[in-house]
Amino acid sequence: MAPLDRLPLDALHRALGAKMGAFAGVEMPMQYAGVMDEHRHARTRAALFDVSHMGQVVLDAPADTAAAALEALVPQDIAGLKAGRQRYAFFTNAEGGIEDDLMIADYGGQIRLVINAARREADMALLRAGLPADVPARLLSDRALLALQGPEAEAALAPLAPEGAAMRFMDVAEMEVAGVPAWISRSGYTGEDGYEISLPADRADAVARALLDRPEVAPAGLGARDTLRLEAGLCLYGQDIDSTTSPIEAGLGWAIQKARRAGGAREGGFPGAARILREMAEGAPRARVGLRPAGRAPMRAGVPLYEGESGGAPVGTVTSGGFGPTVGAPVAMGYVPAAAARQGHEIFGEVRGKRLAATVSDLPFVPARTKR
Repeated sequence: MAPLDRLPLDALHRALGAKMGAFAGVEMPMQYAGVMDEHRHARTRAALFDVSHMGQVVLDAPADTAAAALEALVPQDIAGLKAGRQRYAFFTNAEGGIEDDLMIADYGGQIRLVINAARREADMALLRAGLPADVPARLLSDRALLALQGPEAEAALAPLAPEGAAMRFMDVAEMEVAGVPAWISRSGYTGEDGYEISLPADRADAVARALLDRPEVAPAGLGARDTLRLEAGLCLYGQDIDSTTSPIEAGLGWAIQKARRAGGAREGGFPGAARILREMAEGAPRARVGLRPAGRAPMRAGVPLYEGESGGAPVGTVTSGGFGPTVGAPVAMGYVPAAAARQGHEIFGEVRGKRLAATVSDLPFVPARTKR
C-alpha cells in the first residue's frame, strides 16, 4: 500500500489536535473540535479548511488561446469568461458522462484550474491528450490551498488583504495576504460566503496562523466540509456524479452557458454533446434530487430507493446522506426516475433491511449565502 502524501500544513494540523485520516491518497485533518461544532462555526462565523490536496493546474498559453482549446474538453463557455472571473465546469466523455468537475479561472492573461484530488492523474492525462501542443498543462506541486468559509469570512480576511472585500462571488484576483503573494477566488464548496486562497506552500503556515489568530476563525476538517456541501446540495465527484452520470441527470444543466447549447454561437463541440444536448431538450430519464428522510435515521450513500413500502425492484440509489446540523434532521441526495423527481413525492429507502419513508425535496437544503 502506497504511503499517504502529507499536506504542507501537516505539522500545524497536528499541533491543533486534528484527527487525521486518509482521503484520495492524502493524510487529511478530518476534525478538530468535532464535526458538529465546526459545521456550525462555518455557518455562523468563519471556518478555515486546508484543501491543499486539490490539484492546481496552469495552462501555459495566452488566456484566449487556452480558453478556446479548453472548450474541446468541457461544455462551458470558456472563451467568454472575462478576466478576473471563475466558472464551475466539468470534463465530459464521449458517452456524455462526467469525468470530473472543476473550477476554471481567468487571471487576466492565464487560465488556471482547480481539479479534484482523486482525479489529478486522470485529469492531467485528459488535458495532455486533449489540448494542442501550444497549450501545455502544468500541475503545480509547490502551492497550498486554503478555504476560508462563513458569513464572517470577509471580516476575517480584511485586515490581512483589504482588497478582498470588494470581490464578488466567483471573482478571482492576485493580492497579498499577510504580506504573502496569493491567488484568491471568492468561492468555496459550503454554500457560504468565503474565499479560496492559493499561496506558496512554504509560506502557507504563516498565513494560516494569521487567519486562525482572528477571533472569527476556527479550523475545520473534511468531516464538516462534507456536511456543509451536502446541506448546500453540492455534488461530490465519485458519489453524486461520475463517468456514467450526465450533467442533465445531475441537475447541472445551469452550468452549460448559452453559447454551447443548441442554437448557441459555439453549439456542441465537446465530448458527449449529442446526449447532453438531447437531454437538455427532451429531459433525462432520471434526476438527482434532495431527500428528507422521516424520523431521525440517516440514509447514507448506497441505500437503495423504492417506490413502495414493500415489493418491487429498486428505482434509484442514495448517493450522499447524513445528518444535517443546520437542518437539524437527516438529509440525503440520490437519483430517482424523472417521474418521481417532484417535490413532496414519497419514496422509500431500505436501511438495515427495513424500508423507511423519505420525501423528495428541492435542493439546496440550506440556501446559499454568497456575495453577489
